[in-house]
Formats: sequence, C-alpha cells, structure tokens
Amino acid sequence: MSSEPADTSILDDYSTDLAQFLWQRLNQNLSPLKSFDLPQGSAIVGGVIRDLLLNRNQQHLDLDFIVPNNAIKTTRSLAEQKGGSCIVLDQERDIGRLIIKGKTFDFAQQIGKTLEDDLFRRDFRMNAIALTFHPEPKLHDPTNGIKDILIRKIVAIRKQNLFDDPLRFLRALRLMAELHLTVDNQIIVWIQQHKNLLQATAPERIQAELNRIVKAPWADEVIPLLTSVALLRMWGNNYKTSHPKLHTLKEANSLNAEEKDIAMPLIRLTHLLSNEGLKKLRFSKKQISRCQLLRHWQDLNDGNGFENLKEPDRLRLHQDLEKDLPALILDLPVKKQIIWLQRWRDTNDVLFHPTPPIDGNTLKELLKLPSGEQLGMLINHLLHEKAFGRLNNKDETLKAARYWLTQKQTLL
Repeated sequence: MSSEPADTSILDDYSTDLAQFLWQRLNQNLSPLKSFDLPQGSAIVGGVIRDLLLNRNQQHLDLDFIVPNNAIKTTRSLAEQKGGSCIVLDQERDIGRLIIKGKTFDFAQQIGKTLEDDLFRRDFRMNAIALTFHPEPKLHDPTNGIKDILIRKIVAIRKQNLFDDPLRFLRALRLMAELHLTVDNQIIVWIQQHKNLLQATAPERIQAELNRIVKAPWADEVIPLLTSVALLRMWGNNYKTSHPKLHTLKEANSLNAEEKDIAMPLIRLTHLLSNEGLKKLRFSKKQISRCQLLRHWQDLNDGNGFENLKEPDRLRLHQDLEKDLPALILDLPVKKQIIWLQRWRDTNDVLFHPTPPIDGNTLKELLKLPSGEQLGMLINHLLHEKAFGRLNNKDETLKAARYWLTQKQTLL
C-alpha cells in the first residue's frame, strides 16, 4: 500500500523561508531541465507543492508547470533539446507531457490573464499554490491554501470550479484517502446534491481515481463516506440481500504486508463496483476478471472454510484465485485463515498452487497422442489427481494417464 505521509508539516517551522526551501527541493528534481530552459512567467503548481509542504516523502516528483502560452509547443521544443519525448495530453486545452530518462514534466497553458487568475480556477485551495522562480523563488497563495494545509483540510475554492469538472468530487475523497485529510462539509453537501454530474466525466478518469483510492493508506476511512454519499451509484453494487463484509486493514492482521497489498484493493474495488460498473468504467480485462472471480467465490462461501465443496469445485477455486486468495481468506473463520495462509504461502502446495504433473508435449511424445480435446481433458485429469495428492512422481503420472486412456477407450 502507499507509504503514510508524515504527521508534521514543514509549515510548523514558521522561520523557514518556504519559497527557498521549496525551490531547493524542486530544483533537485528538475534535472536535466534548467530553470532558464523554461519560458519567462512559468510556475510550478499543484499537488507537488502541497505534498512538499506536507513533508511527504517522494523519491521522484512529477512536476506540473504553467507556462504563459504555447504549452505543447514548449513541450515539443524541450523534447528536441533534451532528447526526450513529447505526449499531447489535451490538444484543446494545450497540455503536453515531457518524458526524459523516466522523469515526467507536464506543461499546461495558463488559463486567465494572470497566474492568480489561473490559480483561482483550480479545485481546492491547497492545490492552488504556485512557485515562480524568475528572478527569485516566490510563493503565490491567493486562496490561502497554506492555511488549509496547516489544518489538513480540503476546502473548495468555489462551487463552480467543482461543477466545471465533476471529477473533483471524487478527487476530494481520494486526497482524503491518500493524505489523511478532512473534507470541508460544504463539499460533501455539494456532492450529495449534484453527484449525477459525475456521469459526464470520461470513464477512464473515474477509473484512475478509484484505482488510487482502493490502494490508499486511509481508504478504510473514506470508502464508507464514498458509499454514503452514493457518488458511484451509477456503477456501484445495489445490494438487495446480504453481501460479503467489507474488511478493514485492522481486521487483516493475519496477512503480511505483501498479502494486504494483494487483498485490500481487490476487496474494496469488488465491494464498490458491480461487474457491469467495472465494464462501464473501462477497467482492464484482468481487473474485471479478478473482481468477478472474487465475487463469485464470496457468494459461494459456506461460512465454514468451503468444507462442503466437492473436489472439482475446490480445485476450481484455487485455479480461479491462486494469486488473489488472500482476498477470499479474510472471509473465513480465524482458524481457517491461519491454515489457508500457511498453505498458500507454501508455493509447493499442490492444491493451493495447482499445476499439471506433466506437460502436453511430453504426454504426446511418450503416449503417442495427437493434439486436441482428448489431450486437454487428460491434462486436466492429471492436474486434478496431483492436486489431491494421488500423483507423486512421473511414473505414477504416466500410469494414471494410461489407465485414463484405457477407460476412455472402453467407454467408447
């Protein structure tokens, strides 16, 4: 999961020359760009300023710049000069991305006649802070966002700014989950009153925010709020009967850190969105499949560790969820959790990590079999027998294969 931000901010030290401090930190990440490479009037803006003021540890900062005009043209020119690549993010709004040696620099044309005009058009006051560096570093905070950072509170600049881009409703909750902030109650009221506006947002943008929310360190505090305001009701689950419990990090004590990274985002995403919602928001085929399989087995949970499953179904469970099993294990009784985790952590466990005891090419060569449906059925049969401990070596496998083929011929 994401690392937790520091509890203190550099703003607690009021003797700090903030502009100089920020410029020193940002200048280290600017290379191979130099400040004189950028047009006069350029400014560094947005989340990177906020995060540095919150003293968040970030090894690689993605820098966002405002330039007075011709942002895409500036991006292309810098790409040619520095041997990087230019990606046009938004032709109409004149936004480009420069990538050099793994570093990302985004350039957007200033909106409005002045830098302050641009900052007043942004989403939240803590995101409307800019740093200019010609001729000297200078902080611009026309909406008093530094005060909000001090009290760790997300406050909108104005209502219309959120309406202009309704994704900002969801972004407020994402910032809560990532930075452990509170949200001004007025924003919550606006979300409840105008949540339908989110439908007009590109599904890929909603998906990106949700992917960050479910991985965030304080997602457990935000997801109940996200559910209560019904912001995702167009894509969410409409539970009419009982449904799997949404587990929290505190309840996942049996899992280690790596297992939590596997389980928690998947559990949260499956809880928040329906199968159809995942498709409408254009999640990847892999993500959709993972959520669908977890939901399927959650629905089949008998509350007693799946003890009543027949062998074929038990094998199918471990084939379906082999890599994602920690997400289902949290639904089991505690004693069962311990047993299942021990087995899942053992990569040699033949049921929890099922693999065929012999490959198809070897079977074809040794048993003179053609490719086709029969060979596939035989491989599945041998995988089943191995998973339940009935095949322990190559000789036993070949003997079982020959017997299976004999039985098939007899039936024919």
